[in-house]
Amino acid sequence: MSTYNIFQIAIPEFKHIHDAKLQHDQAVELLKCIFKEIPKLSNRQLETIGLDKAIYDAIKHGMFEFIDEIIELYPEIIWRKDKKGRTLFANAIVLRQEKIFNHVFRLGEKQRITLLRHDIFRNNFLHLAAKLSPPSRLDHISGAALQMQRELQWFEELRRILPPKFEEELNENNRTPASLFSHEHKELMKEGEKWMKNNAASCMVVATLISAVMFTSAFTVPGGIDEKTGSPIFLRSNAFLVFVIANSLSLFSSSTSVLVFLGVLTSHYAEKDFLQSLPVKSILGLFTLFFSIVTMMVAFGSAIFITLQERLAWVSIPVIILSTVPIAFFTLLQFPLLIEMLVSTYCCRIFDIPQTKLK
Repeated sequence: MSTYNIFQIAIPEFKHIHDAKLQHDQAVELLKCIFKEIPKLSNRQLETIGLDKAIYDAIKHGMFEFIDEIIELYPEIIWRKDKKGRTLFANAIVLRQEKIFNHVFRLGEKQRITLLRHDIFRNNFLHLAAKLSPPSRLDHISGAALQMQRELQWFEELRRILPPKFEEELNENNRTPASLFSHEHKELMKEGEKWMKNNAASCMVVATLISAVMFTSAFTVPGGIDEKTGSPIFLRSNAFLVFVIANSLSLFSSSTSVLVFLGVLTSHYAEKDFLQSLPVKSILGLFTLFFSIVTMMVAFGSAIFITLQERLAWVSIPVIILSTVPIAFFTLLQFPLLIEMLVSTYCCRIFDIPQTKLK
């Protein structure tokens, strides 16, 4: 029995993976055979066989391996324009396929001239970046505010590598890239403002409630006050120290969260605010809110332990365990959004290779 048959019996999915890999290899070989014949065909023949549509569909679905193979087998393809006068890199911008556009940085200086081309509507590459992303790409991003942030990141990164004169050029509708961006993203900007305000208002209510509860509990200490000294009865208890520290941290962090979300609600909501200002405020607000919930439950657990430690200490254990449920719910519901904001704001680069501005 061969090794292949052994793997097929031991791992049922192995045959499926092997067949998929075989189909991929065969498709690549077929692609190589086809593109060896491409240079021999005229433009009319290329239009007849639907080359432009095939390339467009490959870009649309993010088939960067397919595009890489095409460029390697037929380098002249980077100069070819479709009916709208757009090269494959222009369509990569319109369709927001950064992996495909990143291929341009592997080209020589002479080939990068393709970035300076215009389409039949007199749109330069910055105009194309100013257009609204297709819904299929926006749907991969949570919330209209983060979608707006992603659009701004595309526009700003391309602005850094393209010639400064592109920012002032007018297309056939007499729009600069900046004015086209504002026009195309008008509705998304409104949705982003609404999404950000709703999220901030909801979180602000929770933070305000926590702040009020923690402020009140600071003056109603567990175990009560000694009438003779006026000091808390369990002042020397370690659990009481934990309560005081957790209560203070929860009060400070929830108050900070309230103020941060208030800043989000009163923001001007200009286009540039969606790039850094609003996401950073939301990250800080969510983090301080999460921290206030955790410390609030620690304060609650320590208060229960102080109250029951003399007679029913065992009861405090399941109560403390149950106090982690709100933390778990908040983590499941809000933490993914916090992580996505962190990644989108601080760890996200559209292009893999350092940008050098074209002349």
